Amino acid sequence: MNLFKQNIYKQIYKKIKKADTIIIARHVGPDPDALGSSLGLKQIINDNFPDKKVYCIGSPAAKFRFIGELDKLPETIDNSLLIVTDTPDHKRVDGIDPRRIKNSIKIDHHPYVETMCELEWIDDKSSSASQMVLELVFNNNLKLTKEAGEKLYIGLVADTNRFMFSYSNAKTFALVSKLLQETSIDITKIYNELYLRPYKEIKFQGYMSQNYQITENKVGYLIIHDETLKEFNVDAATPGNMINSFNHINEMLVWVTATEDKDLGSYRISIRSRGPIINEVAANHGGGGHMFASGTRLKTEEEIASLIKDLEKVSKKYIEKVSD
Repeated sequence: MNLFKQNIYKQIYKKIKKADTIIIARHVGPDPDALGSSLGLKQIINDNFPDKKVYCIGSPAAKFRFIGELDKLPETIDNSLLIVTDTPDHKRVDGIDPRRIKNSIKIDHHPYVETMCELEWIDDKSSSASQMVLELVFNNNLKLTKEAGEKLYIGLVADTNRFMFSYSNAKTFALVSKLLQETSIDITKIYNELYLRPYKEIKFQGYMSQNYQITENKVGYLIIHDETLKEFNVDAATPGNMINSFNHINEMLVWVTATEDKDLGSYRISIRSRGPIINEVAANHGGGGHMFASGTRLKTEEEIASLIKDLEKVSKKYIEKVSD
């Protein structure tokens, strides 16, 4: 283990131990890793430091309510410690501007975007923010209860798509093995909660499968309008939650869903890849993310077309490269 890792574990522990009030935040539009890492960390702090006041904030996500309940931001945040998980930049933090609090920590597995906290632990080789919290726990010999372990496992298994993505490495499996040894979590129950879906969503997935447009350079894309969401009685978050289901289509190396969000007057863009690096393209269109999993928000279908065109270029280069 390198010296930085040893120091970062200790530095984060010391900050948590010293603080009386701790606020934990994550990114807007939370996925299971954002919720699992933040709610799991709250549980860990409560279990190890029961006298501390800990608030896990942000807008709720009805689909993932089973992971845990969220708190309102306390009226007074002076002298609080802020911990932000799974979020690379201040614009995406839900419920608070991290620049308001000097005493702050970032725990994130996205590529570096900006410095927004006093202490930052960024590991873009980690499978998930939940894995990083688990790593923090074991390296500080903190107590890990079943309740906390379930939340972290949910975040980790969701962000790796059940360990199918390349970010699942020897460290990931070693940490999960230790988690399973030290807790009695029921992974079958967890998978049921995470992956059971209403029939309307299965029918909607069928619609998506039938309507993807695929370019000659293996970029699949689908624009989903509000009237289609209403027809299937699903919300604007549903297509993004389903995007990993299309990972094994031979004719698509890159695939995109662009979902109209009437409430916000924009399109939610989710992008996935099985080879071409896409996060730089997403960043050029106001978003970001990982090399093979990124997203953004766009206002018009013309902007979506421009994004598809740029993804076409990187996919074409990738095809040419692997063909040499």
